[in-house]
Amino acid sequence: MEIITRTKQLKAIFSYDKKIEIDDRPLEIRPYHFIQNTGVKEIEQFQQLIPPCEFCPVPDNNIQENKSFSYTVFTPRGTKKIDKAILLLHGLNERNWDKYLTWAEYLALATGKAVILFPIAFHMNRTPGTWYNPRALMSWVTRRKQEVEHLDNSTFVNVALSYRLSDAPLRFFISGKESMFNLWQLLTEIKTGQHPLFKRDTPVNIFAYSIGAFLSQILMLANPDRLLDDCRLFLFCGGSIFSRMDGSARDIMDREAYRKVKDYFMNDFLVPGEAHRMLPVLYEEDFMEKAFKAMIRPEIMQDYRESFFEQAQNRIRIISLAKDTVMPTRGVVEALGAKNAGKILEQLDFPYEYSHQNPFPTNTGATPEMLHQAFEGVFSRAANFL
Repeated sequence: MEIITRTKQLKAIFSYDKKIEIDDRPLEIRPYHFIQNTGVKEIEQFQQLIPPCEFCPVPDNNIQENKSFSYTVFTPRGTKKIDKAILLLHGLNERNWDKYLTWAEYLALATGKAVILFPIAFHMNRTPGTWYNPRALMSWVTRRKQEVEHLDNSTFVNVALSYRLSDAPLRFFISGKESMFNLWQLLTEIKTGQHPLFKRDTPVNIFAYSIGAFLSQILMLANPDRLLDDCRLFLFCGGSIFSRMDGSARDIMDREAYRKVKDYFMNDFLVPGEAHRMLPVLYEEDFMEKAFKAMIRPEIMQDYRESFFEQAQNRIRIISLAKDTVMPTRGVVEALGAKNAGKILEQLDFPYEYSHQNPFPTNTGATPEMLHQAFEGVFSRAANFL
């Protein structure tokens, strides 16, 4: 079935609130509720460092949608307990799971594993509704263009993230750290048998895209409680070192916001003392921050980073796209090291116009056959590896 049709069908039935049986597949989509408890004190201390911005006067640590939320799992229909799982992580500035529904369905069917769609902090359903309401946001777009001269890529899609990160670039790190704590908690719940769907000691592999790939690389490097010792990781349109990324886009963040974020992390954040003027003393230079710093520039902690990828090369596969400018292949090579890249990385190209944000577009002249072949090429590789 062509991707656009299947996406529409799955979008029409998807729900955060109730279990959905997929009529023409032996699958169902189950919602589960998540309440943060791992790292709550640390997260709170970090978020209190960031003063509220005019765009959102509610402090980050008081946004309840981000602390308590639903996530969904594609699983074989009728399953009581399962012992195989894939964690699927999404891209930056995403507000819905629409494009990922066919991805999750394919992986669940091809592997027989449960596929967990877990939202990153302040993404998907973890934000106030006004952050993605076009009517509420257009006045902010107008204001943003008035405030920043020659800003031509501010849109209602990226204005919320752009304002929040321009106001405090450190939010990028703090939200990433919160997501790390959340995943640490989720993996612990699964491994210890506390999760209602999974048997104790269920192995969890990861399929990650875009910024989700960046997050998963940092998670693998940090390896809290050694929960990821045996984890297999498949990255698509991701894996780049931070310095080669380009998040300036109409559907990610505007040019000015990305300039501020990149300048902060490429410079201030890496300067001893300077970066930690705002950080709680108790949590300076912890193992998660070390892993994050190792992924910023290729020459920073290069041996630590590249030796990890060398040791884990049999557990990691990455597919980059030749025309991806957001997470370019060159940046992936710099993250892995050239020697490791030869064993881990494969670059593909598709015979149609595509972008990082939309690798399987339905409005650029690609035939359904082209899209199916490209999609199958990526996800058959992923399913075979995971």
